[in-house]
Amino acid sequence: MKIARIVSSNSHIDYVARVIDALDVAAPPTVEDYGFAQFVKLPFEDETQIVGVIYDSMLVNPEYANYGPRLSPKPELASFSPDYLNEQGFLIGILLLGAVDKWEKITHGVPRRVIPAGQDVYKIEADEIKKFHTDANDCLQIHYYSQVVAHAGLFSVPLLEAVIEELSLDCSDSDRQRLGVLKQTLAWQRTLGGMRL
Repeated sequence: MKIARIVSSNSHIDYVARVIDALDVAAPPTVEDYGFAQFVKLPFEDETQIVGVIYDSMLVNPEYANYGPRLSPKPELASFSPDYLNEQGFLIGILLLGAVDKWEKITHGVPRRVIPAGQDVYKIEADEIKKFHTDANDCLQIHYYSQVVAHAGLFSVPLLEAVIEELSLDCSDSDRQRLGVLKQTLAWQRTLGGMRL
């Protein structure tokens, strides 16, 4: 399901997308489709897919600074001002995690490709998430861990905790134990990270 379109970037792996709305499509995505820690993909014509995760959101509201008088209530604007467009919307921050090439080889880390403005962003389904996090030996992999810690800022620990929670739902017992240790480590870092010695 298409949920957004790339509008800008903050770095090679940190992109900003505008969530599509009723002006773009007949059935826009719901708020659950573009929430925090939602995995997304950016497919290209050569069958390569860049995989990322939503780690931030921002509201766009051009009317906020408009202190002038309203000519009519919002419901009546459509009839009195037919050219009026509701410019409010959502921007989401997407952190790139890796790629899947046309031969379905999965790599975690910084993708080589630069994402162009206007690139469509799609929600990833649960089976694709599991496939992206499974190596050739059918074991869980999260090789983008340090990338998230370095680039997601204050959101890195909650983001990784949400990713671990989602991956724990459909994995082996040994992988679930490994994820549990990682989650405990994150909790410890969060506790001691706030202390100033």
